[in-house]
Amino acid sequence: MKPVIGITMGDPASIGPELCIRALSDPALYDTCRPLVVGDTSILERAMAIPGMPKLRLHEIREPAEAKFSPGTLDVISLGCCSPDEIPVGEITAKAGDAAFQYVKKTIELALDGAVDATVTNALNKEALNLAGHHFSGHTEIYAHYTHTARYTMLLAHDDMRIVHVSTHVSLREACDRVKKNRVLEVIRIADRACREMGIENPRVGVAGLNPHCGEGGLFGREEIEEIAPAIEEAQAEGVNAVGPIPPDTIFSKARGGWYDIVVAMYHDQGHIPLKLLGFVYDRDTGKWQAVSGVNITLGLPIIRTSVDHGTAFDQAGQGTASELSLKNAVAYAVRFAAAKRKSAYE
Repeated sequence: MKPVIGITMGDPASIGPELCIRALSDPALYDTCRPLVVGDTSILERAMAIPGMPKLRLHEIREPAEAKFSPGTLDVISLGCCSPDEIPVGEITAKAGDAAFQYVKKTIELALDGAVDATVTNALNKEALNLAGHHFSGHTEIYAHYTHTARYTMLLAHDDMRIVHVSTHVSLREACDRVKKNRVLEVIRIADRACREMGIENPRVGVAGLNPHCGEGGLFGREEIEEIAPAIEEAQAEGVNAVGPIPPDTIFSKARGGWYDIVVAMYHDQGHIPLKLLGFVYDRDTGKWQAVSGVNITLGLPIIRTSVDHGTAFDQAGQGTASELSLKNAVAYAVRFAAAKRKSAYE
């Protein structure tokens, strides 16, 4: 049985509604899964009215069991959070932030109830989210809160480049303080387990250093000596094929070359910059993005969550030109994890 994938519409003022229309207009998507959208039908209708956008039949449902899961028909659990006249395209508003939050919360509930096998999120805007009174720093923290998860991390993936993070949405100053042995070890373990769930039998886990040249023997910092190396040694003693610490300025090139199956980055931008350099391709001649691809996966949750690895792109909203590739890739990863979860349940 193909997995049911719950996809949030994202911020209703963003490119999210357009990406849902574009991605789910591809009949090939239905060959691997049964997708549905959690959002608002009226906002999706506005997106379809943009010149050049695909035309789909919108099938409004109350629960996944009512879905048709048929190419050409977009099944929508419509929450009635907002209407087009309340949400200006491309603008940050509390109304849009609240709607995006409600879509996420509902999708989490569906997954916890077993009504969907995996969840995929389109982008929300953190400022709008907080204007609406939902004080989370992003999707990851919302999922952790509503699934009561204390130990989790972010995985970014593009092709065979996979990166997990010791810390994410905190200041750089705080990120340095969070590089502690127990947390580094925890993320190494999560990285190893995630690769195995994706079918990699003996994952090679490359662990980045924090400081330039990995601290140069303590000259530029002692985190590698006192926190990172001891975590790697303990992981190795547990049978994890972890290596490092490796200088941050070379580890990603090595991973791209096939040295490692996954990289443990010490903070948000250390991991995001190299992946987005690969996945985000801007054509200077045409002045357009050729590709905005990459997948964000939250590991350690009791449910499956993958996501596009880009923002709300308010500057592109309403134009019908945004690429749905990242959303399609996120769905593909959700299907992959759902298959692995189902297989382990029967073993």
